[in-house]
Amino acid sequence: MAIDIGRRNFLAALGGAAVARPLAVRAQDAGRTYRLGFLNPMVREGPGVVALFDELRRSGFIEGQNLLVVGGFGMRNDQIDSIAASVVAASPDAIVAGPELPLRALQKLTRTIPLIGMAEDMVADGFAASLAQPGGNITGLSLLSPELDGKRQEILIEAVPGARKIAALADANIAETAHLQQLQQAAQSHGIEVLVRGVAKRDDVVSAIDDVKASGAQAINFLATPMFSVNNADLIRYVTTLRLPSIYQWAEDAEDGALIAYGPRLTELYRERARMVAKVLRGAKAADLPVEQPDKFELVINLQVAKAIGHEVPAGLVARADKVIQ
Repeated sequence: MAIDIGRRNFLAALGGAAVARPLAVRAQDAGRTYRLGFLNPMVREGPGVVALFDELRRSGFIEGQNLLVVGGFGMRNDQIDSIAASVVAASPDAIVAGPELPLRALQKLTRTIPLIGMAEDMVADGFAASLAQPGGNITGLSLLSPELDGKRQEILIEAVPGARKIAALADANIAETAHLQQLQQAAQSHGIEVLVRGVAKRDDVVSAIDDVKASGAQAINFLATPMFSVNNADLIRYVTTLRLPSIYQWAEDAEDGALIAYGPRLTELYRERARMVAKVLRGAKAADLPVEQPDKFELVINLQVAKAIGHEVPAGLVARADKVIQ
């Protein structure tokens, strides 16, 4: 069920001439140490961050040799502003940031330091003038999240054919009312009610899950947000104990114990950001680097989880999956 909708293929980007050249040749200035800032909710040991540093190494930027890292990983929302100020004060050559809240904090502090971000919609969120010509000091990845939230809802409805009430958990800090209403209207056409629950803090997610289950929700669509997708093993385990079918944002989530996931691979997106960072460190301007979009999406179904929660995923959906975990 992988779909190609973008203008370029990640594998093609990975396999170009730059990969074939010697690592030492690819660094811009011999003897120079580059300063790279971070403002990222993912922990340093997270798979996305690990993939990013591996890709930077492939491009000739190696921490401890010619790359100095400043900033933070795994911060809470209430820590973003103070850490953003310290990162900008360190005058890095570029900053890897995102999603929306970290990018917004940095946008207020600097219009000159290149920011390589990742947001649900870079243009609609006001970070880029257009995908082709960002125009300012911000470029990065636009995740197509509104469209994918809807696609995940369609998949969840198909996965739980008897459901008449499902839940959509949303990040109250970024959720758009019109988007949530569109999800409800789309489900109504199938005779299904969508219970929307906005959550403002990670600490409140479990209570929101309990609330929608108590309200009769038969499945949960975790809408796109780092609140539900970063360091989310505890949430995935909790939903499994409640025996609730659910769907998540990243392909890796189902490999990590979720029932269903539909979306791009987080690790590939972080590798793409690393390639954009390398271009900036070599002198490219963020204003001239087109905002990229994921162009490959995977449907992953974990039948081990289906068995554990006593749910049978329809055979037709399983047959269309890009990966099935038996």
